[in-house]
Amino acid sequence: MVIWKVVNKAPLALIKFYRAILSPMFPPSCRFYPTCSAYALEAFETHNFFKASWLSLWRILRCNPFSKGGFDPVPPHDGVPGKKED
Repeated sequence: MVIWKVVNKAPLALIKFYRAILSPMFPPSCRFYPTCSAYALEAFETHNFFKASWLSLWRILRCNPFSKGGFDPVPPHDGVPGKKED
């Protein structure tokens, strides 16, 4: 197992906790598809900790009333579709 996969387990667990326990308590408000939590989950599954953290933070900062939102997928590693970061 690659080291970043081990490091990413904590953020993945927190995101899954949020999605299972906290998110259902609030009305849907994300302006993007996939939702910010789904985006962060995919980012941590695809990228290393630092890049996934940056992508997730940037996405959350953009999810606000002044953003039009829309379709915003997690960028693939090195711009190669389907390739996961090692």
